[in-house]
Amino acid sequence: MTRPTPAPIDPSRVRELALQVVAADRFPMLATIDGLHPRVRPVSPVRTDEFTVYVANLRLYHKTEEIAANPNVELCYMDERHNQVRISGVAEVLSDRGLLEEIWQQNPLLRQYLGTMDNPLLIVYVIRPTRVRFMQEWALEYFEVGDVAQ
Repeated sequence: MTRPTPAPIDPSRVRELALQVVAADRFPMLATIDGLHPRVRPVSPVRTDEFTVYVANLRLYHKTEEIAANPNVELCYMDERHNQVRISGVAEVLSDRGLLEEIWQQNPLLRQYLGTMDNPLLIVYVIRPTRVRFMQEWALEYFEVGDVAQ
């Protein structure tokens, strides 16, 4: 089988291409560390600001303990063409009440399942990027997306 030849990527478009992949994937994979073991699961972000991602969680989920013990996480996004974006970052509990209210109002499923924003089970993590990489399918090399801190 002949190896596909990926189209060349203009380095000035890497950020734009990465943002397109993030926008296209509704269920990225979140990786955490459980002691010495990696754990990966799909998540459904409740808000995304460029590469800063907000993920709702229930306190009773095991990832709550994992993130408390080690807040270094990674999200992996993939589009229908198998292009991918990997966002390495640090997860912290969102404490900005105004932003939490905005997220609450924009997410009917949160309201339906939790009833109130003050439900003690609810945690919203903000994952602040420390590194973002983009890879086009078959290119087998990552492009660094510069200036990702917000």
